[in-house]
Amino acid sequence: MTTGYVYDPIYLEHTLPGHPENHKRLLDIMDLLEETSTLERLEKVPASPISRERLERNHTAHYIEEVRSVAERGGGHLDADTYVVPRSYEAALQSAGGLLNLTAAVLDGTVDNGFALVRPPGHHALAGRGMGFCLFNNVAIAAHYALAERGLERVLIVDFDVHHGNGTQDAFYDSPAVLYFSTHQYPYYPGTGHWRDIGQGAGKGYTANVPLRSGVGDVGYGRIFDEVLAPLARRYRPQLILVSAGYDAHWADPLAGMLLSITGYAGLVRRLKALADELCAGRIVFALEGGYHTQVLAYAVLNTFKVLLGDEDVVDPLGPSPHGEVSVSELLVQVKQVHNLE
Repeated sequence: MTTGYVYDPIYLEHTLPGHPENHKRLLDIMDLLEETSTLERLEKVPASPISRERLERNHTAHYIEEVRSVAERGGGHLDADTYVVPRSYEAALQSAGGLLNLTAAVLDGTVDNGFALVRPPGHHALAGRGMGFCLFNNVAIAAHYALAERGLERVLIVDFDVHHGNGTQDAFYDSPAVLYFSTHQYPYYPGTGHWRDIGQGAGKGYTANVPLRSGVGDVGYGRIFDEVLAPLARRYRPQLILVSAGYDAHWADPLAGMLLSITGYAGLVRRLKALADELCAGRIVFALEGGYHTQVLAYAVLNTFKVLLGDEDVVDPLGPSPHGEVSVSELLVQVKQVHNLE
């Protein structure tokens, strides 16, 4: 099994002291991957700036120019949460371009699967607006590339970040070419992603939201992946799986209220890899989104790589949640019904 990764030092240049989405997130990940000799087992895929043509498949020219001009002026804020510093535009181009390069490597068979360790994150970014720490929507751009340039007809995007990926949902809400599946705390930022939101027009039925009240953990997430995601994926039969990998649903994360453990995350990744092996010749690519407890983030990413490499063991220094989790049974009935899974 050959697993690729993307990392570039430019990703560290997008940072703001005191902001939860800062360069330390990636520094801690890379330090742990080096300490555990994991990087030696991986194939590095270089990052390069995304082309303007590819970027404009998902973002307006006006918005792209806005990000560039704010960076050139020395930085600023796109909204209260979303900052730009002098090298943010360059980092964002390399973030989207790095994920695209890794996606291409997987589709070419150069590597079997991979994880793009990119910043800034992307899943909240709308066509004409950055928000929620995100500048350009890396995963949506990669999906557009696979559909427009690689001849794919069906891409599954799985988003297990604790926040709903409103930007990704919006990009494909009326298209059957992407099945977008999201688990997220609800109601919570950005306030979107009700289970009744299932797409529109030709895309009706190709958006699947599982909005969770706080307190769902390993058991609930496992049931959701087994009882909703797996049958949806088998019905859809994707040719590629892209994953918005946010690790902020961990019980120790400071920005949310979910109860996943690092071991629980590894279980979700194992399920996703098995689906990719079954449905699309193992073609699965992860892209870093959220996660703001940096030790949790580093170990969760480490274990994601271990699963992709075929390792069986899990390294979880924080252990299981100290709190009991809430049931998802009632929610599962509603989600299954709206997607005809009963």
